[in-house]
Amino acid sequence: MDARDLVRSEKLVRSVRVLCTAQGLRSLRSAWRRRRSDAAGLPRRGTELARVPGAVQGAEPEPGGGVVRFARSSLRVRVTTGGAVFCGWDGAEPEPSYALDGPCPEADERAALEPDTDGGWRVVSERVTVMVGRTGTVEVRTPGGVVLRRDLPPRWWEPAGARGSAGPGAGSGLGSGSAESGPGTGSTAPGPGTGSTGPRLAEPGAGSSEPGAGAAPELAEPGPAEPGLGPGLGPGLGGEGARWLQLSEVAADARFFGLGGRASGPRLRDGVYRLWNTDPGGSFEPGDDPLYLTMPVQLVVADAGTHLVFHDNSWDGTVTLREGEEGAGSGHDRPGGCRTRLEGGPLRYWVIVGTTPARVLNGWTALTGAPAVPPRWALGHHHARWGFHDAAEVRRVVAGYRERDLPLSALHLDIDHLAGHRVFTVDGTRFPDLPGLAAELLEDGVRLVSIVDPAVKAEPGNTVYESGAADDVFVRDARGREVRGVVWAGESAFPDFTDPRVRKWWGGLYAERLAQGFSGVWHDMNEPVSFAAFGETTLPRSARHALEGRGGDHREAHNVYGLAMARAGYEGLCELRPDERPFLFSRSGWAGLQRYGGSWSGDVATGWAGLRASLSLVIGLGLSGVPYSGPDIGGFTGSPSPELYLRWFQLGAYLPLFRTHSAISAGRREPWEFGSRVLEHAAAALRERQRLLPYFTTLAQLAARTGAPYVRPVWWRTPKDRALRDCEDAFLLGDALLVAPVLEEGARRRPVRLPRGRWYDTVTGRAYHGPGQVVLDAPLSGIPVLARAGSVVPVAAPGGGVELEVWTPSQGRKGAGAGTLAVDKGDGWEKPELLRFATRLRDGEVTIELEGGGEVGYPIRVRGEAPPSEDRRGPRTS
Repeated sequence: MDARDLVRSEKLVRSVRVLCTAQGLRSLRSAWRRRRSDAAGLPRRGTELARVPGAVQGAEPEPGGGVVRFARSSLRVRVTTGGAVFCGWDGAEPEPSYALDGPCPEADERAALEPDTDGGWRVVSERVTVMVGRTGTVEVRTPGGVVLRRDLPPRWWEPAGARGSAGPGAGSGLGSGSAESGPGTGSTAPGPGTGSTGPRLAEPGAGSSEPGAGAAPELAEPGPAEPGLGPGLGPGLGGEGARWLQLSEVAADARFFGLGGRASGPRLRDGVYRLWNTDPGGSFEPGDDPLYLTMPVQLVVADAGTHLVFHDNSWDGTVTLREGEEGAGSGHDRPGGCRTRLEGGPLRYWVIVGTTPARVLNGWTALTGAPAVPPRWALGHHHARWGFHDAAEVRRVVAGYRERDLPLSALHLDIDHLAGHRVFTVDGTRFPDLPGLAAELLEDGVRLVSIVDPAVKAEPGNTVYESGAADDVFVRDARGREVRGVVWAGESAFPDFTDPRVRKWWGGLYAERLAQGFSGVWHDMNEPVSFAAFGETTLPRSARHALEGRGGDHREAHNVYGLAMARAGYEGLCELRPDERPFLFSRSGWAGLQRYGGSWSGDVATGWAGLRASLSLVIGLGLSGVPYSGPDIGGFTGSPSPELYLRWFQLGAYLPLFRTHSAISAGRREPWEFGSRVLEHAAAALRERQRLLPYFTTLAQLAARTGAPYVRPVWWRTPKDRALRDCEDAFLLGDALLVAPVLEEGARRRPVRLPRGRWYDTVTGRAYHGPGQVVLDAPLSGIPVLARAGSVVPVAAPGGGVELEVWTPSQGRKGAGAGTLAVDKGDGWEKPELLRFATRLRDGEVTIELEGGGEVGYPIRVRGEAPPSEDRRGPRTS
């Protein structure tokens, strides 16, 4: 018996034990119901024909670009006023879309469709050029002609007789066959970190003047349909019944990031990444994939430029990545590759290009909406636990923080405060006066945050269920029967959040949470999860959804379910308390989640691997457009060692969501539970977080205006630095601070790779110069944090208010620095003023000026040793 056999045996034993309980029997029955429902509600696919676009036939100009017509398809290319490029095959339009923030951006009237010299077409605009080859290859180029991305002609697999499959030349040279001839969903493919890179990407055929010319792009080892799915896939958005595949090429030096929350990263290495929001069950570590929040959003960084590609399609699918390789000497480069395959829905995507990731994410924010700004208190420390027994225990925990002079902003109540785990209820025995408890804690500056799950227990007497049933808000199956699943409360129904009417109903229910004294909510179990003894732990794929009136099933609605729930909660809270910014974060979601709040890591495993995965998730979500997130400090499961807990806590103090949390069966997470030494160092981290609150509130406002995440990869300002592109164990907090957490047990020193410029150790004030690598002390008392020379960091002044911490600039004009302060206007909707400052070192004296002139208006404290005139570089680095 090897290690894998042992794990399987343990899981089998646990499963048998669970099945012997009442909840286990319900989950077994639910799994059988799901299987029967899909067998009856999803038509079998039968014979399929493969299709490629064929030869170009002509083109028709449109505002921002035009439509290029091929023998067996058409491609719409549109460049918007912001420079974003939309590509839609088979007549796909940008709308409707769950990702876009309102109507599609206006087309760039200056973009022109022109014939190309090789028989294709091109769309030329000020910011980007799109080349469309004569057989369907699409190249996205910089204005200077550098190719950032090359998408080869797509291939569709569709039922025989469907639109396009019987058109001219359909099947010529392509053949037909059963569902097994098409690409599978990849759900059984090993994820990244499992020791397999999954299906490889085939190289374009030689001997053609254009990749893929005259034939479909070849696939090495085409995967079969997912075993166990049984029924085939029906029409999706716009009537597309075809599964499709798109192969893409990027520069040989390119690196991939994003795809939502991934435990392996933030750099996404060769492997298969599934696009299906999934509760991994129990806990997860690096290599587990997929997780709760997946997005078809890739950020690709190369020397030639940065671009983001977003496939606006919520169906199940996979993205297979393969990094390129530069040829030695005169050898040829092998480009990086991406293989995107979806099980239905439209083939449409957006590409946003820019010289830096900051510009690209600014464009992404303009397309999908500004991140919600959390209230100021939500940027402090949060404490949570699944397992607070009663109100007395809550009071004891809060008193423990108060007695030890530890800052605490919020305390979260998990499902154990609910009556029988029923949503929008309170266990009156254990919490007899919850509004009174909330008011009492608020006097100490501590707010209550409530968990909210989507499932509603289906039983007579449950007012939430009876109200929903009367209004017909729950998901139904293909026969019109209410879909039932199993969650903590027992057999439950699930609201259809893709229906505006249901979102309105659900949002009104948050009045009960506000009346109980809660100041915010966190959404859980909203992938959505339904316990099952076997198969997928979600709703039947045949379950019917409104999809904003278009109609469809769970195959299309699954990935946007959490997003639509977040919208319902956010809009409801805005309506109930119109003068306050809501606080909401969600375990699951999709592209556009940032409009309604943030996310958190979910049930990360307790261990050093889980600590590393925490950082990966936060950076990856930020590069996918969700800037506010954080992990369960200490891990969700088990009992961390004092050292592991402390290192996790020190990391969390520099992340947007700073929250300790654990399972009911796990050890405690209060700082004093790990001994006096850990308490001392954790208290120092808490005080530093409080001191940096003005900086965090500024970063929140900047994220809303520019899309820049709070936590940024170290290559953020210098994406051409290849050594930095491969650095995954440190990050920038805003533009001013570089944080190097300790991710290995027993480490008391660690190497830190620095971006270009002068950097100061924030503890010793010693200066270092980048680019290069230094080795810094990392005692248990704190992790290395460095400040960029010339930066202005707004911090809490010792006597109250805000002061400006200025780090000595380098000599000369190139050494000038800058910083920003968002003037606090409270937790309402008034947009704060952004004050921008510039710093210089002149004749050995540091000066700071307010942009636009006038008095600085804040106390100033200069830190960092002045650079010696004889050596302006500081200590040399390797």
